[in-house]
Amino acid sequence: MKEKILIIEDEKDIIKMLDYNLKKDGFRVASCRDGEEALDLAVSEHPDLILLDLMLPGMDGLEVCKTLKKEAKTSGIPIIMLTARAQEADKVVGLELGADDYVTKPFSPRELLARIKAVLRRAKDKEKLPQVLNIGDLKVDLSRIQVSIKDKPLELTAKEFELLTTLIKAKGRVLSRDYLLDTIWGFDHALEIQTRTVDVHIRSLRKKLKNQARNIITVKNYGYRFEADEN
Repeated sequence: MKEKILIIEDEKDIIKMLDYNLKKDGFRVASCRDGEEALDLAVSEHPDLILLDLMLPGMDGLEVCKTLKKEAKTSGIPIIMLTARAQEADKVVGLELGADDYVTKPFSPRELLARIKAVLRRAKDKEKLPQVLNIGDLKVDLSRIQVSIKDKPLELTAKEFELLTTLIKAKGRVLSRDYLLDTIWGFDHALEIQTRTVDVHIRSLRKKLKNQARNIITVKNYGYRFEADEN
């Protein structure tokens, strides 16, 4: 059965356009026009991906994204933000909160469909991983989206979690900043601020990992790799 897309958008014409193009491509579609209802639908509809407008009445899209990523039942649902805001700061905030991609209005249905399929592919690749990764005292539970050290839970953001698991999956290979941007954030990484985003997340992740931060190795002028402790 084709994936289900939840549209959270307050403009009727955009909902109608998205509904038509998504169904034409075989997707199942649900939609709503405000943030409060969106939170309920995300649980009841079990969508495979959410298209989320930032400019919503009442609870705005950023708050909706933040809430969805905090709840266990919805934290794993990929989110693509749709907005008329084009400022870099808005993009960074949305991505920091856990959004998987960011599309600025006006956009072409063809481009949006391509981005949807790319995000869904990345989500499916994650499902193929072992459910629990153990590296020394570090435990990463993919099914529960939890990380712990010596059974003590760590509070990681959605992107910090993805960054850590991506580095671990690479099994010691060096991953460039561009690769990490494309794999985790999945958006055009031409802007300098986006490259800095990787470094900011690495610093935050290392701080939270404390002694285990030694496993994340910086490769000067290129990127990072994860070096597992030897038994």
